[in-house]
Amino acid sequence: MKAKEPSAPPPGGAREVLIVEDETRLRDMLSRAVREMGFNAIAASTAETALRYTENRQFDILVLDLNLPGMSGLDMLERLRESQPDVQVIILTGFGDLEAARKAIHLEVVDFLTKPCALGSLEQALDRARRRKFKVSELELPELPPEPEPMRFTAPEPTDPALSLEELEQRHILAVLDKNNGNRNTTAAELGISVRKLYYRLGQYQKQGLLP
Repeated sequence: MKAKEPSAPPPGGAREVLIVEDETRLRDMLSRAVREMGFNAIAASTAETALRYTENRQFDILVLDLNLPGMSGLDMLERLRESQPDVQVIILTGFGDLEAARKAIHLEVVDFLTKPCALGSLEQALDRARRRKFKVSELELPELPPEPEPMRFTAPEPTDPALSLEELEQRHILAVLDKNNGNRNTTAAELGISVRKLYYRLGQYQKQGLLP
């Protein structure tokens, strides 16, 4: 059956969100929740369908499941980055692996949400994505602080096969930071991300008690 094309967006500059999730109940729940949060949501069950939607429509935010039938979520994201490089991406996944985490870091993902995710976490992720889309800094300071003294810590060993993608990304970043003796500029260059994004991630880790 040919996928039904999404209708034109309502007037008023609605924030466009594309949801790609193959589980019907979760997809419907996400669509309702995102609309109730003030966004205009379009949902697809496969990466192929979602890419067809993007051919004639620009989206601000993508909520993307990685484990999809057919084309994978990461393969779809790499394709979409070619035509819509400014789309802000929230990864939604029930599993993870280190390679997927590394790829997601390079593709400038806004956030990782592990299924099932709390609606409060989804709303926070959408707000971060919206602010990034409209060039509002994620940091409290308009400029980066000077490079601090080297930070020392012990990164946890990735021995648990059931780690979420968010935890794997976290461990990967901390391991590279530890290898570089806490040097943020070198770490950001090795990870292939901006220094500003690295500072944002490290700020999150400090709130979680992972950094002094």
